[in-house]
Amino acid sequence: MSPLKLGAVLQMDPGAIMGGGAFLLVVTVIGLLFFATSRYRRCPANKVLVVSGSVGRGNSAKCISGGGTMVWPIFQEYDYLSLEPIQIDIPLKDALSFENIRVSVPSVFTVAIGTEPEIQQNAAIRLLKLTPEQIKRQAQDIIFGQLRQVIASMRIEEINRDRDSFLHNIQTSLEPELKKLGLVLLNVNITDINDESGYIEAIGRKAAAEAVQKARGDVADQEKMGEIRVADAERERVIQVANAHKLREIGIREAAREQAVRVAELDKEQKVGEQTAAFERDMAVKEAEQLKRVAVANADAKAIAGEAQSQAQIVATQAQLKVREAEAYQVAETRKREAEAAVQESQNRAMAKAALADAERVEAERRAQLEAPAKAEKARTIVEAEAAAEKRKLEAQAEAAAIYAKLEAEARGQYEIMAKKAEGLKLIVDACGGSKEAYSMLMLEHIDNLAQTAATAISNIKMDKVVVWDGGNGKATGSFLQGLAGTLPPMMDVIQNIGGVELPSMFGRLVEEPEAVPTDLVPVTKIIAEDGTATTAAAPAN
Repeated sequence: MSPLKLGAVLQMDPGAIMGGGAFLLVVTVIGLLFFATSRYRRCPANKVLVVSGSVGRGNSAKCISGGGTMVWPIFQEYDYLSLEPIQIDIPLKDALSFENIRVSVPSVFTVAIGTEPEIQQNAAIRLLKLTPEQIKRQAQDIIFGQLRQVIASMRIEEINRDRDSFLHNIQTSLEPELKKLGLVLLNVNITDINDESGYIEAIGRKAAAEAVQKARGDVADQEKMGEIRVADAERERVIQVANAHKLREIGIREAAREQAVRVAELDKEQKVGEQTAAFERDMAVKEAEQLKRVAVANADAKAIAGEAQSQAQIVATQAQLKVREAEAYQVAETRKREAEAAVQESQNRAMAKAALADAERVEAERRAQLEAPAKAEKARTIVEAEAAAEKRKLEAQAEAAAIYAKLEAEARGQYEIMAKKAEGLKLIVDACGGSKEAYSMLMLEHIDNLAQTAATAISNIKMDKVVVWDGGNGKATGSFLQGLAGTLPPMMDVIQNIGGVELPSMFGRLVEEPEAVPTDLVPVTKIIAEDGTATTAAAPAN
């Protein structure tokens, strides 16, 4: 730039420079807003915005539902997936059930693209830019296969009766397959279930027949209950009438009893009064007679005052005797009258009690006629049950006690036997100087039993003759005995090593003696008897 132009620029107004910068800034901001507005994409609530291209690692697309995002040109592109439900008609026919019966299950399935991120990713991969009809055909093929599979795993009665379980099985089997496409199952509507063989229709007729039979049974039960209630009402009426009659009879009997008691009391009072008046009259007569006799006696006593004292005492004694006789007669008559009055009173009371007892007897008889059989049966049943239970309890306790006592006695006996046996064996071992010596001694004690047992075992074998073969040297007996002695060491070795039985030393003892033997023989076993003689034997090699 030339110095002239540079100076012109420097001489420009600063306000013009600032205005130009602000204008440039406003234009830039407007351009950026226009660019952002043209590249920002919003997503409606009933759709899914799918942004593909450069969306980040690990994702083939970015799915946005109910929001918005920037879509950069060249690097990204976008499209929409509809979230609206899709109804799919499934005219399923001739599907084999668990019983191999072909059934037709026409139904309507409602599906839609899922709202979960994973399901939306599957939908973006497999369903993007497909028409609803294409999506419907893909889902329809999957639904046909899974529905046939579910029907094949269930019986017709389960499908027809338990629809909830049938729908649950369909959802459980179908939803994982639909999620692979990016769809979710919203609803299943089974419009009908039928079969060509008429099995379901037969089940319906059976259910209808059972319902009819149940209704008839319910009607019969209600009629029975009505008759029972009528019978109960009639029984209550009879019982109440009987109770009313009983109360009337009891009232009549009580009135008669009170009347009889009152009459008896009045009779008693009358008779007591009469007896008392007669008693007082007789007593007054007797007192008058007594006074008369006393007066006569006194007059006689005064008249014969001069008589001897003894005669006076006799007369006095006679007078006292007469007085005592009168008094005794008076007491006797009084008690007689009182006894008669008491007898009459007792009779009256007895008559009253008899009337009362007769009324109570009639009531008790009528009550006993109704209650006695039931109470007797109840008491007998209770007594028999209690007796049987008590008997079983006593028998069980006695049996348990006897078994326990028997087992305890047997255990104690076995313990005592084993304890004594152990003590005896311990004494034998201590006396012999060791267990082996004691074992040998016990074997000697039983050797006769062993020999007798062996002899008994072969006693029934009939042997007509015994033939001894020799080797042609003319020494048959000697060779036989020598061979028999040669078999003794192996036999003792087998008894000791295999049977665990050690024979007494009188039969000899086993001693291992290495020496040169032919190649076809094994090591020699020597038996040394108590007298010092030795017997050697060898077994052939295998």
